[in-house]
Amino acid sequence: MIDYIKGEVVELTPTNVTLECGGIGYLLNISLNTYGAIDKKSPIKLYVYESIREDAHVLFGFMDKHERELFLHLISVSGVGPGTARMILSSLNSRELENVIVTENAPVLQSVKGIGAKTAQRIIVDLKDKIKLTDESGAIQLPTKDDLSETGHAAVSALVMLGFVQTASQKAVSKIMRESPSLPVEGVIKEALKRL
Repeated sequence: MIDYIKGEVVELTPTNVTLECGGIGYLLNISLNTYGAIDKKSPIKLYVYESIREDAHVLFGFMDKHERELFLHLISVSGVGPGTARMILSSLNSRELENVIVTENAPVLQSVKGIGAKTAQRIIVDLKDKIKLTDESGAIQLPTKDDLSETGHAAVSALVMLGFVQTASQKAVSKIMRESPSLPVEGVIKEALKRL
């Protein structure tokens, strides 16, 4: 099992990163929070979860062990796969997710695409005893970007990669950018995830 990969950032998008290590490029799926934490740092160390299926071998990367631990908790819940877990961790940072689970705030979980009432309740019931809130939660801080056209383009690309229709994504992103032109790309995508 791969615990972490340390290497140079070759390519970075809001949904994945390619790290070169020992002449091999590893494509890792990442959350928006990890994307924000990477922000052109290189070399970087990402903690890894390997999803091995019959038809694919997929790597998920996390900036810290805490986010990976939450991801592992999420995929242990019946009906929550790696893609859904990444979507949750893209909509909420580590600290927010812990608070939502501990305070049993199902409506916030239901605002994430693909999470219905039953799944939200299942996540809360299964994980509330496993989550312990601490002052040092390892929550990732998001950086800001000021190039709005680049921000909008990156947000739409990320939404399309996450499975949303391009026209609907463009419409949502342009509306959000008109309302809040200074939002960073992560903020635009998080807001769009609530609206789509």
